[in-house]
Amino acid sequence: MSTTTAPMITLKDVKANPKVKTLIDGANEVMKAMGYTEHGHRHVQMVSDITRYIMERLEVAPREIELARIAAYLHDIGNVINRQDHPISGANIAFTILNEMGMAVEEIAPILGAIGNHEELLGLPVSTMSAAVIIADKSDVHFSRVQNPILETFDIHDRVNYAVQKSRVEMNPDAKVIQLVLEIDTSYATVMEYFEIFLTRMIMCRKSADTIGYSFQLSVNGLNLG
Repeated sequence: MSTTTAPMITLKDVKANPKVKTLIDGANEVMKAMGYTEHGHRHVQMVSDITRYIMERLEVAPREIELARIAAYLHDIGNVINRQDHPISGANIAFTILNEMGMAVEEIAPILGAIGNHEELLGLPVSTMSAAVIIADKSDVHFSRVQNPILETFDIHDRVNYAVQKSRVEMNPDAKVIQLVLEIDTSYATVMEYFEIFLTRMIMCRKSADTIGYSFQLSVNGLNLG
């Protein structure tokens, strides 16, 4: 993508940056203090891995896949400031870090668009990279993300995440279908409770799937919910 002599920054380089590690640690500490589920290294690595899976099956260029993985890894870094407007603050932080590392501005630009548009309230899937990051982010619902150690004090977000025993994203390039497959222990939360807090996220996943020419489906406990 770049025609400059700027270094080809990789995800490995970004992960090795001590500022990135410290800021992601700090972002999760803020989220934990505010009562949110885990938004630290486990989450961003998972989102980066799912983003790679999506981009590879779309058969985009290897460098674009690498940039998408970087965007996914940095997408929640703005939480170190506050949950409110964290995509915008995160994009600003990401620009500072990537620019300091010497990444070409034309490679930074799509990363910022993906980070700045990953949240459902104000964001839109503005590119293939952006769509992949959105789907990957919204698909990471799992019991291991619950940071509250006291079951009796779980709110609905804790209970829904805690109920999800397995989650995975599956793509069928022939049928042009991308599916989020969940296994939910309904003794902790019902399927309706899942929709109560995740409906807007699922709508954003559908819009993102449309952007890449796919339809989005949700499967819960073996039942295809369309």
